Amino acid sequence: MSSLTDTMDGFKYTWLDFLLTCVGLVFLLLDIVLDICAVVSFYEEKNYVCLGILVLFLVGSSVLVQAYSWLWYSFDDSERKTKVENCLNWRQLKLLHVFQLGIYFRHAGVVEMSLRRFFSEDPNTEGLAAHLSHDLSLLRLIETFSESSPQLVLMLTLTLQRGELSPLPVLKALGSALAIATSVTMYHRFMRSFLPQKAKQGPLSSGVYFLWNLLLIVSRLIALALFASVLPCFIFTHFICSWLVFFFFIWRSKTEFMDSPCGEWLYRATVGLIWYFDWFNVGTGKTRNKTMIYHGCMLVDITVLCSLWCWKMSTDPPYFQIPQLYAIITAASVVLVYIFGLLCKIIYYKFCHPSLTKDELKEGPTGQGLVINGDEVDNLVAIGIATDVTDRSMSSPAPEVRHYNKRMRKLAENFYAS
Repeated sequence: MSSLTDTMDGFKYTWLDFLLTCVGLVFLLLDIVLDICAVVSFYEEKNYVCLGILVLFLVGSSVLVQAYSWLWYSFDDSERKTKVENCLNWRQLKLLHVFQLGIYFRHAGVVEMSLRRFFSEDPNTEGLAAHLSHDLSLLRLIETFSESSPQLVLMLTLTLQRGELSPLPVLKALGSALAIATSVTMYHRFMRSFLPQKAKQGPLSSGVYFLWNLLLIVSRLIALALFASVLPCFIFTHFICSWLVFFFFIWRSKTEFMDSPCGEWLYRATVGLIWYFDWFNVGTGKTRNKTMIYHGCMLVDITVLCSLWCWKMSTDPPYFQIPQLYAIITAASVVLVYIFGLLCKIIYYKFCHPSLTKDELKEGPTGQGLVINGDEVDNLVAIGIATDVTDRSMSSPAPEVRHYNKRMRKLAENFYAS
């Protein structure tokens, strides 16, 4: 065990991490303002169908994110370390999540620990700040694929149907795109913190990771928007059928991410939603074949969706007509963007992605523990040792505490050990 911990230097929480957290909060508040404007606009236009769909996305995503936040607080009963978290009892904390305010509460906790990390000499604040930021990045990732991505499809669909660029849909689409970009970048950055030699994973690695994810996601969203603009009723059938297939394969993967059976089923359903837009590693071990099958099916699906749009625009355009050549070029461009994204992903895995085993990642087997004299031990044992050391000699050095996020560690194992 000592050989493993000798390579560990703890989780570093830098000003850049704090800046990304603040930027994410700004985008979150901006997105709320744009959501309100979009709801008011649809109501004034008496476009009740789009209004209902938008409200469904907003409410469904909020409930989903708050459910994860509350479940994680329930699983980590002893891990409320910030003053913000301890100012409420469990009943008040639960009510806060019922009123859909839990994620802002988590933001406040991250800001508190970040400021304490930068303006105090307590070494434990750095690990706690990283630990809380990891959970926040996961919640933002879930929100990205349950709210931002569907909203972007909706706004692109409206733009295509109207044949003109309205200010509000364009702003909402840009806001959703910024939310996607921010969450993907933060997710990869925090996964890198589990690498033994994370210095080798420089900005270029994050840049390539961000590029191929953005290309794959954007091409997928545009294909869905093209299809929905000509066959709007069938997009829901397409989603339900695709989600059921994804959910079946995720269930067969026997995931073990959450700490309760109900939470695990919720996680599997959520991953099915994420898979509808982009690949997300959930299984342990080698997943190269599964990834290839997924992207192959997704490429076929995007090609079919774009072909149906091209055919429909050529034979029976819904609102406006464009030359057949332009329609073919548009459809082919979407498919080529997805292929280019796959090439960028291959480049990432070929030159930037480290291949590791679970034992080579930065965490011990318990998910969160203490390091004493270079050896990582179980929490309860470590607490007893630390208490005994303190009782026997006040001059003895305090044990070094390292906080790890077990959820992000599992995802890092799936990503780097696959």
